[in-house]
Amino acid sequence: MDFRNLIPFSKKNIDIRRDEENPFAMMQREMNRIFDSFSRNWEAIEFPEATGPFTPRMDVAEDAKAFTVTAELPGMSEKDIDLSLSGDTLMIRGEKNQEKEDKGRNYRYSERSYGSFSRSIPLPRQVDADKVSASFSRGVLTITLPKSSAVLDERKKISVRSE
Repeated sequence: MDFRNLIPFSKKNIDIRRDEENPFAMMQREMNRIFDSFSRNWEAIEFPEATGPFTPRMDVAEDAKAFTVTAELPGMSEKDIDLSLSGDTLMIRGEKNQEKEDKGRNYRYSERSYGSFSRSIPLPRQVDADKVSASFSRGVLTITLPKSSAVLDERKKISVRSE
């Protein structure tokens, strides 16, 4: 008697799809591997300005009399910056063109960095356009936008009484 005939099925008759044979499972595994290796090295990745658009860091502050906008623009000069005020919107535009070259006896190093930016900052209240001032020192642009006298006169002191 042949014992193989007693077994109701054999390995040859079973249609088993392994992950290696399934192209979607293989693609999923490969994509997971790529994203895992990318996220593992995320801290080591640097984004130099030469590979993408130049976006300066800006701060906007308000006090009782004025708005102050501070922008970090390293490597730029006041000639590279264009400021304009239109209604309640401050426009800051600039272009950074920087070239560096270093030559030695056995080497030559050259680096170029280009980028332009344009930022519009909406202001919540009217400013006195005649008194707006800007200064540029050590790569930091500071814009002072005094509030108009009408806005300053709007503020009213409300007294609080105790009961």
